[in-house]
Amino acid sequence: MTAHDTAAVLDALLAEYGARANAIRRDLGRSHSADFAEQAQQRQNDEVLEALLAEAEAAMRQVGLAKQRLAEGRYGECQRCFEPIEAGRLEALPAAEFCLRCADLS
Repeated sequence: MTAHDTAAVLDALLAEYGARANAIRRDLGRSHSADFAEQAQQRQNDEVLEALLAEAEAAMRQVGLAKQRLAEGRYGECQRCFEPIEAGRLEALPAAEFCLRCADLS
C-alpha cells in the first residue's frame, strides 16, 4: 500500500469516526420526555451513547496519531520495539500502534 493509499484510508476512517461522533452528540443533545419512566430509559440510553462517543473520540485520536506518524515517515513502525508492524495487521487496523508481539504485551 502506498503512502497515498494509506493517507486516503486514514482520512476515510477519520471521517467515519467524526460522523459517528457527531451523530451521537446530536442524539445526546435531544430533549427528554416529561414522562418519568420514559425519561429514566432515555437517561440509561444516554449512558450507552456517552460510552460510544468516548470510543469514537478515542478512535479519532488514534487515527490522528497514525496520520502524524505517516507524515513523519514512521507509519507502520511499532511504537514499542520499532520493528515493522505486520502488513495484515495494518490492513485490518490502519491506526495500529504496535506489532502483534508488542500488542500481546499490553
